[in-house]
Amino acid sequence: MFGESIGLSYQQDRIRKYFTYFWTGPGVDEIPLVGVDGEAWEWRRQLWAWEEEMLRECQTLLLNLSLQAQSSDRWQWQPDPVKGYTVRGAYQLLTSQDATIMDDADKLIWHSQVPLKVSIFAWRLLRDRLPTKTNLVTRGILSPAAHFCVTGCGEAESAHHLFISCNTFGSLWTSVCLWIGITPVHSTSIRDHFFQFTCSAGGSRARRVRNSV
Repeated sequence: MFGESIGLSYQQDRIRKYFTYFWTGPGVDEIPLVGVDGEAWEWRRQLWAWEEEMLRECQTLLLNLSLQAQSSDRWQWQPDPVKGYTVRGAYQLLTSQDATIMDDADKLIWHSQVPLKVSIFAWRLLRDRLPTKTNLVTRGILSPAAHFCVTGCGEAESAHHLFISCNTFGSLWTSVCLWIGITPVHSTSIRDHFFQFTCSAGGSRARRVRNSV
């Protein structure tokens, strides 16, 4: 019994040492995310504008979170909190969603002449992953009453509304078409709209401008 007690104590001690603590556990260079006196996170360089936007989005996701000081941190697979992550579960999650053919669009998004921040934005837009108010309401970050467009038009702020049907922002595309010298054909979907501005015929300068837009 004495030997078994020592062995059990040793195993528990080893497990305790390797348990993951998100904030206080050692991270990169053995430095925890939080110090004894409070915040210890410091960026090694000044953030780019698009990185600051992503940071604000992350901060928005944390607004409704309440950290429990007496509870240990743990990893959790949100699609199945009970069983956790499994390859089978991830496969079922991916295959159960509506399949969207993105091969042609991906070739245009990740073009060498397109800035990386523009490519990331377009990639998120085509997959409806931008922090629009409708998406934030769906994630529980905003209340259902706060889903209206920022322009005050009274419509729900979805990606389709902002980029296609909004009277304020949607009307800008006519001016863009005139600027780059093409005849506007108003599309009814974001994906068709994307292809219109990247696959239209025109000179090399016009194509570069459209890819940047």
